[in-house]
Amino acid sequence: MWLSWKLFLFLSLTGCLSEYSEAVPGLPTSYAAILRLKSGSSSLPSFNSKNRPRLSSPSIGSVSSPAWRGAAQHYHSPTNLYHFSEAFKRDESVDYGPVFVQEPGDVIFPTDSEEKKVFLNCQARGNPTPTYRWLRNGTEIDIESDYRYSLIEGSLMINNPSEMKDSGQYQCLTTNMFGSILSREAVLQFAYLGNFSGRTRSAVSVREGQGVVLMCSPPLHSPEIIYSWVFNEFPSFVTEDSRRFISQETGNLYISKVQTSDVGSYICLVKNTVTNARVLSPPTPLTLRNDGVMGEYEPKIEVHFPYTVTAARGTTVKMECFALGNPVPTISWKKVNGHNPSKARLRKSQAVLEIPNVQLEDAGMYECKAENSRGRNVFRGQLQVYTYPHWVEKLNDTQLDSGDQLRWECKATGKPRPTYHWLKNGVPLWPQNRIEMVNGVLVIHSVNVSDAGMYQCLAENKYGTIYASAELKILASAPTFPLNQMRKTIIITKGQEVLIECKPQASPKPTITWKKGEKAIRESKRITILPHGSLRILNASKSDEGRYSCQGVNVFGSAEIIASVSVKEPTRIELTPKKIELTVGESIVLSCKALHDSTLDVTFYWTLNGHPIDFEKEGGHFESIKAQASSADLMIRNILLMHAGRYGCRVQTTADTVSDETELLVRVPDVISGDMESAMAVELNPWVEYEFRVVATNKIGTGDPSTPSRVIRTNEAVPKTPPANVSGRSGRRHELVIAWEPVSEEFQNGQGFGYIVAFRPNGTRGWKEKMVTSSDASKFIYRDESVPPLTPFEVKVGVYNNKGDGPFSPIVVICSAEGEPTAAPIDVKATSLSVSEILVAWKHIKESLGRPQGFEVGYWKDMEQEEAAEKVKTEGNESSILLTGLEGNTLYHLTVRAYNAAGYGPPSTAVQAATKKSPPSQAPGNVMWIQDGSHVSLGWEPVKSLANESDVKGYKVFFRQEGQSNSQVIETQKTSAVVLLPDVGVYIIEVCAVSEGGDGTASPQIRVPSLAGGKVTSAQSTLHVLSTSSSSVTLILALMVPSASW
Repeated sequence: MWLSWKLFLFLSLTGCLSEYSEAVPGLPTSYAAILRLKSGSSSLPSFNSKNRPRLSSPSIGSVSSPAWRGAAQHYHSPTNLYHFSEAFKRDESVDYGPVFVQEPGDVIFPTDSEEKKVFLNCQARGNPTPTYRWLRNGTEIDIESDYRYSLIEGSLMINNPSEMKDSGQYQCLTTNMFGSILSREAVLQFAYLGNFSGRTRSAVSVREGQGVVLMCSPPLHSPEIIYSWVFNEFPSFVTEDSRRFISQETGNLYISKVQTSDVGSYICLVKNTVTNARVLSPPTPLTLRNDGVMGEYEPKIEVHFPYTVTAARGTTVKMECFALGNPVPTISWKKVNGHNPSKARLRKSQAVLEIPNVQLEDAGMYECKAENSRGRNVFRGQLQVYTYPHWVEKLNDTQLDSGDQLRWECKATGKPRPTYHWLKNGVPLWPQNRIEMVNGVLVIHSVNVSDAGMYQCLAENKYGTIYASAELKILASAPTFPLNQMRKTIIITKGQEVLIECKPQASPKPTITWKKGEKAIRESKRITILPHGSLRILNASKSDEGRYSCQGVNVFGSAEIIASVSVKEPTRIELTPKKIELTVGESIVLSCKALHDSTLDVTFYWTLNGHPIDFEKEGGHFESIKAQASSADLMIRNILLMHAGRYGCRVQTTADTVSDETELLVRVPDVISGDMESAMAVELNPWVEYEFRVVATNKIGTGDPSTPSRVIRTNEAVPKTPPANVSGRSGRRHELVIAWEPVSEEFQNGQGFGYIVAFRPNGTRGWKEKMVTSSDASKFIYRDESVPPLTPFEVKVGVYNNKGDGPFSPIVVICSAEGEPTAAPIDVKATSLSVSEILVAWKHIKESLGRPQGFEVGYWKDMEQEEAAEKVKTEGNESSILLTGLEGNTLYHLTVRAYNAAGYGPPSTAVQAATKKSPPSQAPGNVMWIQDGSHVSLGWEPVKSLANESDVKGYKVFFRQEGQSNSQVIETQKTSAVVLLPDVGVYIIEVCAVSEGGDGTASPQIRVPSLAGGKVTSAQSTLHVLSTSSSSVTLILALMVPSASW
């Protein structure tokens, strides 16, 4: 292909050095920030969750654990201290770095286990899915070269484990394209219990009354063992009391004062706490000397706790103290300079002080005292309580613009106070020119794309280490505007404030410039560009009308929005009459006229006492009449006392809203003589609160009304208004659901208001009545298993209160519920469309009971249980749905079931479908192009799919004019194409592979100027090469006239 160009190329290759030399070998750290570019950039590659490059698992190199720790040093890290990141909750459609779901825990493996396998668990989430590597004592395990190692979804399995080869500290390193994180250290140790030496033990001979210590000398073992002693023969165990004590620290048997009954054979029995294996020592005979009885002597403390006892907060501390002596000594305990903890307990005849759930305040000096009639002996030791590190403040994922400053702080408590270290992508991070680390605070000045990646803060003291991780994204994109800020028209009236939004999304933050027409806007007291970029104009006038443009510019490109501002005359309103006095039963028309700009549409709204008038629920008293386009009337017929109040007219245009009010007074029809001082209002509603005002009138006119009277409630009466709109509702099978509109409080006529629901099967006699005691109730459900679906019933609903029963509503016929769907959908088919999409289609049996309102599709992965299925619903009679956001190259099981308001029907038989493999992660390489006028001839290296990726079917060439968002597409089976650039300007061109799984990773963008048909001579033609390899290419070329287009 390239030979047709008749070119002579002299190439010199120059190797490119890695921008970041401290990354873990094999990890793609230099890509981390680039792959975080915002979509929609006008000058850089556009990546999204579908076509973002997914790098293959890095080759295994030599990875070391953090350099500040020696391989032999042991840290105890309790399993409940690892950190669950908030990223665990992230939307799976968004790409993000690895986050641990499960970290390895300490393992004790019994050497006599029949399983012969050790599992060290490690599981992480991330998008793309992370890969895993393992370290032992800081050195990477070569899993491929040792058949004993297997990697199962991140967890490490060791076959036929050996203490010599496999004991040590393990860490899991998980990686995806955004970086790596390192797990806590997990210790693998082996549990075993050796045998005692078979040598015969010498007899121990003492005088009666003398103290004695019988040595256990336990065999080799791991981990801890429990000691007990057998007297003469198994299972006759030595009973501990004030005279005999078995130390769980030394294993020895202590007898403070030997008696004749102690003579015999003693055997030490040890038990492994993990394997429960037991072994017995050879017997040790104990005999009495015949040279007399031992006299009395003062106590001698033979076994005691260490001078310094260390214990973790929350654990149980056991301190031993036992003395030999004659008479048998008494043991007592006290905390020096304080009181013994109230929770402390004395065990084994006071030889053991036990403090459960030890806390920091329990630390201090403790004293054990052994005392008898001959004297006393004292031992003192210090109890020190430590705490594992515990997070007070963790890290949060952060995204920054290039050039910003990063400041992360992690805080942990612990005793001793923790120190802090930092990792980036699993390896130690050290202070450099831009990087500062002080007391858990990490500061990176002027961040750039090389700083993107996964970071971890380690807090550690001598007793443990905890890890917190977070992802740093470096944003880099040209400005783009959301759709709601694109071209718009703003209509306002004179004197109003104009606010034109200009908030482009960009990184780094763009520079904002405003123009009116072609002239830059000058700021003044009235016209201001706000800090976030929007334009504010106060007290707008006709001179502010026009076309405004806002442009955002940064190093990656620019974008522009346009807004048109139109300034109209303010709308005015005339509401007449202004004040009305009417008698009950009269009618009136309120007229509302709007004086407004003729180009604006106008809408009228009516209110009473500030609330919108509901023309359908006011019993025909109100009617809205639209007289003409700029006026509206409100007709009030047959006025009642309750219609008195403030009537408002609100006029709304696209530019402004204005309103006005008038007051309506309603009088009783009787005119009272001027010398009267009282009157009676009649035909009022029962159990309603009223207030009254008095207006004086004569033949000259009417005066102002009095202030309102106090509120007075009328007496109760039997209700006269039945519920309206009695109807049926959907429900479950065998249910009759009756609904109605509740009676408003003003017509309830008294306390104790409720409803009487009466119903009977259609065509039968005798009503069944049920009482509903809530005045707010609007529904009653009657359930009878014998009622078939869709059985017609005659229904009426009455009212009652404490005064008696009121009328019933008119009889209506409603049917019992048909219930939830009874049949499962049939002919369910699932078709894979792409790496993340499956089309599911089905048919529904229309003759089945329970008409569906829609369908629910459940789907789950092959390795998951059906209970974990994701669910998505359709509405109406849809018979298919497109499932999106699925994982690539994954087998899914799917079921469909119908649903309605009554519930769900049975699911269909499960079907299976597998999503396509992921699209190729490799971008077309070494894109080369040559321009001939408006024709651009392109060529590139073919893309090779990985084993877990879809095969390449062809290629797409995307091209668009700079500043435009919509691209034109050329599809081809070849590794070349010719693009015609129709208009003058700069064009952005990208190439990507096409596969069953969708479009692959796009090549880096190229920018080509178009001359719109202008012929480029051979002397002007230039060959351009965009290399994506790790080496730079220098081209020295001699160009002859190119042959015909490819």
